Amino acid sequence: MAVPGKKASKQFSSSTISMASDEDLQIYCQPCDEEGSRLPAYGYCTDCKEHLCKTCFTAHRISRLSKHHKLQDATNMPKVLQQPSPSIHTGQSDVITTPCLKHSKELIKFYCHDHVELLCSVCVTLEHQATSCKVDYIPDISGDILDSKEYQVILNAVNITSDKFQQILKDVKNMTYKSNSSLKDALVDIKKFRQEINQRLDELERQTEDAAKVIEQENNKHLKAVETTCKDITKSLKISSDKIKQLNTTKQADKLFIDLKLAENKIKVMKEKLPTLSSFDIKEYNFQSNDVISNLFKTEKSLGTLTHKTLNTESQSVQIMSRQSSHEGKICVKSSKDKDRCWITGMTLLTPDLLIIIDFNNNAVKMVDTSSQSVSDQLQLDGEPWNITTVTSTDLAATLPDEHSIQFISISSNKLIMRHTVKVDGDCCGISCYQGKLVVSFADPAKLQILDLNGVIQTTIDGNNIFKNPDYITSNRSSIYVSDIGMKTVTRLNWQGDVVGSYSGMSWPRGMSRSDDGSVFVCDYNRNVIEEVSGDCSTGNVVLKNLKNPYAVCWCGETKKLYYSSWQSDEKNDNFLHTYKLS
Repeated sequence: MAVPGKKASKQFSSSTISMASDEDLQIYCQPCDEEGSRLPAYGYCTDCKEHLCKTCFTAHRISRLSKHHKLQDATNMPKVLQQPSPSIHTGQSDVITTPCLKHSKELIKFYCHDHVELLCSVCVTLEHQATSCKVDYIPDISGDILDSKEYQVILNAVNITSDKFQQILKDVKNMTYKSNSSLKDALVDIKKFRQEINQRLDELERQTEDAAKVIEQENNKHLKAVETTCKDITKSLKISSDKIKQLNTTKQADKLFIDLKLAENKIKVMKEKLPTLSSFDIKEYNFQSNDVISNLFKTEKSLGTLTHKTLNTESQSVQIMSRQSSHEGKICVKSSKDKDRCWITGMTLLTPDLLIIIDFNNNAVKMVDTSSQSVSDQLQLDGEPWNITTVTSTDLAATLPDEHSIQFISISSNKLIMRHTVKVDGDCCGISCYQGKLVVSFADPAKLQILDLNGVIQTTIDGNNIFKNPDYITSNRSSIYVSDIGMKTVTRLNWQGDVVGSYSGMSWPRGMSRSDDGSVFVCDYNRNVIEEVSGDCSTGNVVLKNLKNPYAVCWCGETKKLYYSSWQSDEKNDNFLHTYKLS
């Protein structure tokens, strides 16, 4: 195919043309001749100044770049080969085929130095006359561009710019992955929230059913008593009636008189029982739905909202802000079932009014009503429990180190109920649950394990140089936090087991609790303080000081209250939970 602007090969010369006679004159297709094929010319392009074979002639009419060129057939084409000016370039011949951006039918052939623009012939004629602009024909000036400084500078700029866009693409891909991953986690949270709603509704339904069953049992009990009494009285009166009739028939007047009087007295006594038998308050019932719940489902448009946070390619440290605190009082957690002073080693919050605590010394799990500030229920375990976590809104899991087991516990009708037990392979201490995954710490050898709710090990993280005595754990979507009295640190890991942060500003870190903004409250037993550590473990700030050996801690985000226990081998302190309001 002929290409516009393509130079004729130097192999063409006067010898290419047969000079025997006009009839013998033979001209060949120049583009094909350059490629090594010699075909007779069929026509001629006046723009390209090239003879073309039939195939190239036809293609010339179709190509976007040459279809507007002026073509001549074999009759009208020149019978003499047109020799173009030789290229000034050494090496491979140049072919300019780039169309003009302004005039699509024209090719770029010129360059304006004043306007730094590439031009076609029309551009030069209309906008860049030689009198006002310095315009050069590109083949005349392009020879010095090969391996020039300008070539190196522009090529380097191209590479740098390309790298920047590749980095942007990489960052956007990374952030998109994180965003999509967070959406998957959000959908899991939605399903979990829905399950919690269902569980709570099931619990409310069971409470109503239990109340109905109690009323039904009372009704049946009263009916049974009335039925028995009425049958006994009816039977007794029939016996008296039959005897009176017999005495009257047999004309035994004396006996009849006595039995009539006895029957009269019996009727009097039995009539006195009538009001008692009919006095029981029996009612019909219907169901009146809870207006608050009914209106909630009518007015609310969604289960919640998807809130967003800025995704950064690099994690940034979080500065912990100072808080104001006020002592709200203390709650006695000693019960009549206890045989020893309390040692509260673990806590978890079910609702703002319901706190579940571990009493190690008394082998007990206790339910604390924070509104009435009293122990509302207590469950005795088969061993000494150490820590506890919330699994669902009604299910809990507690570690029993000496038994090498995790005890699952449920709550129904405000009662603690012992469920199944899962065996583990060591002295389990700290425990935390997030979206159906249990994270458990072990003392000897020091390690962490991630388990499913059936106790199947998903991941084991060996202590090695990470842990010495990992006692307490808390977790969220992205991180696992471990307090270690041996290392004197709070260590942050991801769910793959990699250490991604560590806070070492503590003396003897014990119990932990996550706040609603991602930070972690940690008891520092020896320093008598509770410190708030940032979510990335980069900074910390004391929120409560001058305490009495704080051991376990629990935060309520809704009420902004912090509960903590002490361990001083002193009943005046160990039997109580302290409550602080933080703002």
